[in-house]
Amino acid sequence: MSGMKEKLHTGELYLPGVEEIMKEQASYQDKLCDYNLTKPSESAKRAAMLKDMLGDCGEGVYIEAPFYANFGGHHCHFGKMVYANYHLTCVDDSHIYIGDYTMIGPNVTIATAAHPILPELREKAYQYNMPVRIGRNCWLGAGVIVMPGVTIGDNTVIGAGSIVTKDIPANVVAVGNPCRVMREINEHDREYYYKDRKIDIAE
Repeated sequence: MSGMKEKLHTGELYLPGVEEIMKEQASYQDKLCDYNLTKPSESAKRAAMLKDMLGDCGEGVYIEAPFYANFGGHHCHFGKMVYANYHLTCVDDSHIYIGDYTMIGPNVTIATAAHPILPELREKAYQYNMPVRIGRNCWLGAGVIVMPGVTIGDNTVIGAGSIVTKDIPANVVAVGNPCRVMREINEHDREYYYKDRKIDIAE
């Protein structure tokens, strides 16, 4: 069973229940449990805990509690000013990269872990992991699910309830199950923020 831990980030099949993995995973999950017990008023404490918990944590990262992660966020790499609403679930058995200024709606799941289709392998609890990359200044709407191995480009909006099974390019609006590109972000978006409501803000 030796060497299973090294396969967390290679995409190879491995057994996640071995002691060397489970022991380390439990220590990270304990920190996450403590984070979820903090009060909303304890923003400074939360910020310090996130810097300790996450693989990388840029300035201004804010994650509403409760937050769930298989490895307690240890394999999550967040740029600056990332915001995640309630019930973010990061299945971070391998690495999840989220760029600066990205916003994540409530009840979003970002998964790196998967299991083989072959029943005999699943019966033995084999697993493999593929990293997820989400670009800079993206917006993932409520209830979005991002599947293992997916890359989402900069500035892209993923509509609520979408299931992202394949890569999505930068600068688009994409929705659906499976998630598909609807259109590029365009000049209309520079004038209107919602239906016929014009943008009228001081720069």
